[in-house]
Amino acid sequence: MSYVSLWGVEYAVWLPNAVWFRMRDAKRATGVLRGAVIKEGVSEMMKTDEFAFLDATAQAELVRKGEVKPVELVESAIRRVEALNPRLNAVVTPMFEQAMEEASGDIPDGPFRGVPFLLKDLIAACKGVRLTFGSAFLRDYVPDFDSELVLRLKRAGLIIIGKTNCPEFGILPTTEPHLFGPTRNPWDEERTPGGSSGGSAAAVATGMVPMAHANDGGGSIRIPASCCGLFGLKPTRARNPLGPATGDILNGLIVEHAVTRSVRDSAALLDATSGPDLGDPYWAPPPSRPFREEVGADPGRLRIAFTADARGGAEVHPDCVRAVEDAAKLCAELGHEVEERPLEVDVEALTPMFMTLWSAAQAWTADSMAMSSGQTPAQEQFEPLTWALMEMGRGVSAPAYLLAVAGLQGISRSLARQAEEYDLWLTPTLAEPPVPLGTFESPPDNPLYGIVRAAGFVPFTPICNVTGQPAMSVPLYWNQDGLPVGVQFVAKFGDEATLFRLAAQLEEARPWAGRIPPVVA
Repeated sequence: MSYVSLWGVEYAVWLPNAVWFRMRDAKRATGVLRGAVIKEGVSEMMKTDEFAFLDATAQAELVRKGEVKPVELVESAIRRVEALNPRLNAVVTPMFEQAMEEASGDIPDGPFRGVPFLLKDLIAACKGVRLTFGSAFLRDYVPDFDSELVLRLKRAGLIIIGKTNCPEFGILPTTEPHLFGPTRNPWDEERTPGGSSGGSAAAVATGMVPMAHANDGGGSIRIPASCCGLFGLKPTRARNPLGPATGDILNGLIVEHAVTRSVRDSAALLDATSGPDLGDPYWAPPPSRPFREEVGADPGRLRIAFTADARGGAEVHPDCVRAVEDAAKLCAELGHEVEERPLEVDVEALTPMFMTLWSAAQAWTADSMAMSSGQTPAQEQFEPLTWALMEMGRGVSAPAYLLAVAGLQGISRSLARQAEEYDLWLTPTLAEPPVPLGTFESPPDNPLYGIVRAAGFVPFTPICNVTGQPAMSVPLYWNQDGLPVGVQFVAKFGDEATLFRLAAQLEEARPWAGRIPPVVA
């Protein structure tokens, strides 16, 4: 191994074309490196970093074999964040010094030992690190505990190097909070990376980390996965824990997981984090075997229904229609039984019931976080859309809330009966390719505009939050503008296994890992 010094930063070179950043002083060195990379260009740095586009499973295997030390993986990831984040604004709370200390210490011997990871700045608490929910109201809130999910991530051996950007309270399908500013899509920096897990998706798409935490209350894993060309699985309701702070959120609309580059990473991570926590009000049916074993298993001949009809009058962009038709054709070529059929759902009934829960959620979130942070909510601390939804939510009566819950449960039972005819349903993930930044901004005289506009962008994803079914966005299609356009597959309740089997088959037939966004190409 030989060492060279550049701009006062020491590098180690030890395999052909491989350069690893070695920090003697992480804070000083990354600051120097940021200026150097912007001056010289990001792409050259990325070309010499052999870790950048390895998935988490491959990185963990290098550690397991003793070929790489965890600190080297973390150093390399920090280097990439410092190089790319000034353009993308994906990471809003660096945890570099803490990560370096953990990487140099006694790391749990889990399946991802030593692999760098990012935590979304919403819901999941990391002890001693601010948790803002993308809101000025919580800019200084620092929890004194780890969420159960974070404890499981750490037991899996992951090293959390920072927290990622999200819209205020995770409301919108874009990532443009007033507190931190917009995250940019690495495929087109003037477009949205999706939301609410857009910071995580932009970071994974550009190789900052191989996978990152995400959560999903109306599509917030699948939406950014589609916009950024990643694999995004929303697990079955209650597959992952939400405690100890909460038992469930919004009658089960919200679930936790991640955005990943590879299918096997998503499966192995779900193995590491899933299962009920003490005191959970309910939990998902346990799998028959580890999810990782489903990756590469024969899916058999699946019955797949597909539709690009959003119902309810939402217009679907031709690129999104083509993406579904292309995926249906690919599935048929792989030997599956594919049939076009509309999904019968009463969108006119579903939408107001969903909004009853969604608006009540904003008032509940503000009130519960006020209790945790010791503050009193004031209008100037929130974005206009958030405040308008909070006011709407405070007007929801208890009977109206329970009627909405009962109505959504009724829709779930109806859809569950339809789903019995097929193994999977295939739809667009979104009704449009990634839209320009600012599309969902609400003007002062119409504070609810953003949420109304969002309904036309995401007519397909919220249904699975209502029903609790697992669903995945798969990056099989890029349009003529070079933008990723994901497709959504929906399985029966509790059946992530079928999704992982098919996803691995699609990944092998149409690999996407080699597609690198222009921002780093």
